[in-house]
Amino acid sequence: MMRSRKVAAAMMLASVALTSAAAELGGGRHGLEADRAHLAATMASTTVATHQLHTLTLANGDVVREFATADGTVFAVAWDGPARPDLRQLLGPAFDILQADVSASRRRPRQALTMVHDDVVIRSAGHPGAFHGYAFLPHLVPPGFVADALE
Repeated sequence: MMRSRKVAAAMMLASVALTSAAAELGGGRHGLEADRAHLAATMASTTVATHQLHTLTLANGDVVREFATADGTVFAVAWDGPARPDLRQLLGPAFDILQADVSASRRRPRQALTMVHDDVVIRSAGHPGAFHGYAFLPHLVPPGFVADALE
């Protein structure tokens, strides 16, 4: 009985460590380097009045912007470029919500997607050679943040 509790506790800790290793939507600052490495990108970071902006430039020309609060929590991501970046990496748990919505909808494959839930908003559109989109967690958006920054 005691051994199974220790195993369960170790699995929970490993799960927490794995989820915090990416700067995915809702994740922390420790994952920025993991995202940069996973996407094979260069990264530039700046601090603006309401947030930190981390811009990842991929070799194929894609640009991914990760918006983080002062404590490093990623509240939004945006992408633009010739290919769709690894959204599973960028969206984290929100990717499963996206997949479920896409599966449940009757939208055509090339049709723009707008998904609005209380806890996550995702917009994705484009075609081969020109993809763009964004996702954000409304409850984490800092006061004064202008949503136009995501476009």
